[in-house]
Amino acid sequence: MNATAPQPSRESADFPLPAGPDELALRVLREHVASVYAAYNASVFVHFGLGAALGTAMYVHQPRTWILVWMAVHLSLGLFLFLMPRWHPGVPLADTRRWARRHSRTVTAVGVGMASAPLLFISPDDLPVTSVVTVVIIGSCARAMQLLWPLRPALYGYTLPMMLSLIAVLAWQGDAMHFFLALFSLGYLLFTLRVGNQQHRLLTDSLVLRFENEALAGQLGRQIAVAERASAEKTRFLATASHDLRQPLHAIALFGAALENELREHHGGRNARQLMRAVNALGNSLDTMLDVSRLDAGVVTPTVVPVPLDALFRSLNHMFAARAEQRQLQLRVQASGLWVRSDPQLLYRMLSNLVDNALKYTARGGVAVRARARGEMVWIEVFDTGIGIAPEQQERVFEEYYQVHNPGRDRTQGLGIGLSIVQRLSRLLGHPVQLKSHPGRGSRFRLQLPAAGADEATAPAAGLAAPFAGGAMPDPACSVRTPLAARGRILLIDDEAEVREAMAGFFQAHGLAVEAAADEAEAAELLARPVTREHPFVLLVCDYRLADGDNGLDVGRRLQRRFDLQAPLLLVTGETSPERLQRVRASGVPVLFKPVNAATLLGMLAELIPQAETEAAH
Repeated sequence: MNATAPQPSRESADFPLPAGPDELALRVLREHVASVYAAYNASVFVHFGLGAALGTAMYVHQPRTWILVWMAVHLSLGLFLFLMPRWHPGVPLADTRRWARRHSRTVTAVGVGMASAPLLFISPDDLPVTSVVTVVIIGSCARAMQLLWPLRPALYGYTLPMMLSLIAVLAWQGDAMHFFLALFSLGYLLFTLRVGNQQHRLLTDSLVLRFENEALAGQLGRQIAVAERASAEKTRFLATASHDLRQPLHAIALFGAALENELREHHGGRNARQLMRAVNALGNSLDTMLDVSRLDAGVVTPTVVPVPLDALFRSLNHMFAARAEQRQLQLRVQASGLWVRSDPQLLYRMLSNLVDNALKYTARGGVAVRARARGEMVWIEVFDTGIGIAPEQQERVFEEYYQVHNPGRDRTQGLGIGLSIVQRLSRLLGHPVQLKSHPGRGSRFRLQLPAAGADEATAPAAGLAAPFAGGAMPDPACSVRTPLAARGRILLIDDEAEVREAMAGFFQAHGLAVEAAADEAEAAELLARPVTREHPFVLLVCDYRLADGDNGLDVGRRLQRRFDLQAPLLLVTGETSPERLQRVRASGVPVLFKPVNAATLLGMLAELIPQAETEAAH
């Protein structure tokens, strides 16, 4: 493509095109050509039919041989035009101007041929014939204006020869009646050309607007596709990065737990606890991002039951009281005696995120949590006396990673995901969340929940569990010290040597026998040994993402079928991909997300290994 604009050619002078790229101009002209050729058959039939009718009338009125000759030539031209090649939608766009010029020349020839009628038939002493010829010529021009105005050269080429011939012949007769008809025909010609030009401009402008809109829509579609690809690539990158970060962090957490246990009575125990506290903080950040992935993947299914708010509020108070006291803030959680219908774990997560967010952005005063009955609904409100949120930012605070007063990304203020999780859970549970805030005075978040009925309020309260990510690491002070006494062995499959070593060391430190394998082949070899029949494995622990594109879910199930293994399968993974999370959830296999802390892992083992022993006994 040349950088300079093309010089106007004779073709573009004959067919003025709208301003813009040459392709747009050709597309507009192509639509004009398509319009006139769409009525090609009808226009040929009508024009030459009128000519034949005129010739027949003239021959009946005054039989002359030259009239028959004129009619024969006229009809032969019509037959030729009917049989000649025509434009069709398969014609290349580049040939559009040639076909437009060809059609204009064709109709100009037809107009010139019809222009002979006034010269041959009009005479000063036969006014009826003059009237008939005038009506036929004007009628032909009216039809041409309706069909040919998309191509102005065709309109001019067809109309001007006939009308100018008619006007000239009428004026030449000299009498008043013919002169009046000449003036009338001239006025009609000017009116016809003016209307035709207006219609042409309107059509051209509408086509230009249509194609520009199509181009904008196409460009927008391409930009959306690019954005979607970028979003998908970002999701894949974050999932891969999260997995790759979780793998070594999982090993660090297990090695750190073992080290902390060994140094418990040693002077280095304080450093070990500090190390685990840092590991816990990083693990909690990763788990927050995992919560978003699980919600987006649709793997979180709420279990709606009657929930006593007083029990839930007590858990909130226990969780945040020490933190509020450390920041010299008041935390007031008001009992109400109300019950609501919700998922207790997910509701607890929503409220804990709101209280956590309120404490982060409150420097003086405090935070209050209360519940009020409103008809069949219950309002749970979280108030703070913090910095507040400006009106223009109140919608954005629910976006991922957006923090109003943290341009420097201070890690102590979190990742900016808490309110995004609140909004996702609000949609999942059907609990609308409202925000009212005044800069400098504080904020109020309100949840609207359905109240539980009187009969439901007497049901046993569902227990409140930890946040639903399943991998959050508690404070090291809560580390599990009691080893798990269990008969049987654990088969561990993980393709990373450091993780295998850390997991095996952790199990052995808690009195558990373990055999580790890097892949399915090594695991099959261990299961095929004779000692396995005497001392069977009671649990199969697999990483989800294994080498060569394999996964622990498929590997574990194949091993269970192949060796008739009764031991349950446990997945321990750093995977956060929504598609894979959906597959894991659909399988029903229990899963823990790396980094897994000692308490969570031992708790899961305590649930699964007794079950395995019972099944093996049967």
